Amino acid sequence: MSTAAVLSLLGIGWLYFFLLPFKRQNRRLAGPDPELKRALAAASRGRWEPAAQLLAAAGNDWERRALYTQRLAELAARKGDTWLRSWQTANPGDPDAALIHARTRIMYAWRLRGARLARYTSRKRFEGFHEVLMSCRDDIAHAASLNPQDPTPLIAEIGTALGLGYPNREMRALWDEIVARAPHHYEAHYVALQYWCAKWHGSKKLAREFADAAASQAPQGSLMTALPLVAWYENHDDEMPADAYRSPKVRALVDAALADAAAAGNHPRLPEVRHLLAHFLVKQGRYRAAVKQFRAVDGHVDALPWNYWPWKGLAYRAVRTKAARGTFREALRR
Repeated sequence: MSTAAVLSLLGIGWLYFFLLPFKRQNRRLAGPDPELKRALAAASRGRWEPAAQLLAAAGNDWERRALYTQRLAELAARKGDTWLRSWQTANPGDPDAALIHARTRIMYAWRLRGARLARYTSRKRFEGFHEVLMSCRDDIAHAASLNPQDPTPLIAEIGTALGLGYPNREMRALWDEIVARAPHHYEAHYVALQYWCAKWHGSKKLAREFADAAASQAPQGSLMTALPLVAWYENHDDEMPADAYRSPKVRALVDAALADAAAAGNHPRLPEVRHLLAHFLVKQGRYRAAVKQFRAVDGHVDALPWNYWPWKGLAYRAVRTKAARGTFREALRR
């Protein structure tokens, strides 16, 4: 079979066999979302109205509302919140603006801390970090009071629980409030899983049990079956030998998450799960299945596992290229 015929059969195009240019990468989103992209572009130019319209359209879709406020807050923390302050001035007491403000403050605190390990982080940075996080609790309470049904302010508070070291009892009380509002919320579970990891305030066992419980109780399409994969990744070094990724247990976790992703429809967090699946599938030598996941999110790189690497765009590109080359070699052997 000729090269051109193989590529046509696979439907992946020549581009997969060349390095993805960095200029084609979106490092702020996990997958395509035209409406969110437009709102972010408008906010970066000082216009808040598209963001307000975006959240109004999301309504009580708590998953989508959480994603949109997260991304808008990241922009405000990174590039300035002039547009957000204009929104608050124009519409005092707007619950959407108050929520983005609270999330922005939390993210600003984490930017003050920096991404380095604790032993390499200065006392001054930690003091600023903790001071801002303490004040964030009032912002979260205010946002929650404006829209009591919305779980998003409480989900955002998990970011303060991580940084301030909430005791397990306090975290469990917060978690009970969240699941009462949204029992199978992906972002809530993902962030709570971080709390229960050994690197924060839990252990490998607690992280695994939390993820397994969430997956066992959730309906298909909620993406909860991706959580055991996240827990496995968090509990293991990324340089684990390929045999560890290819064990029957891990393969079964991947297969369950693939089935969940296939049933997830337009779930706003599906792109994040696709990135993780692509990584595991490549590690398992399942290249064609990995290419399918990459195609759905191609060019977007803000997701696990790439965010844990020093140069996430380069990491994404390297694994993507490996998936494409592996698919090509397999097809030629047929």
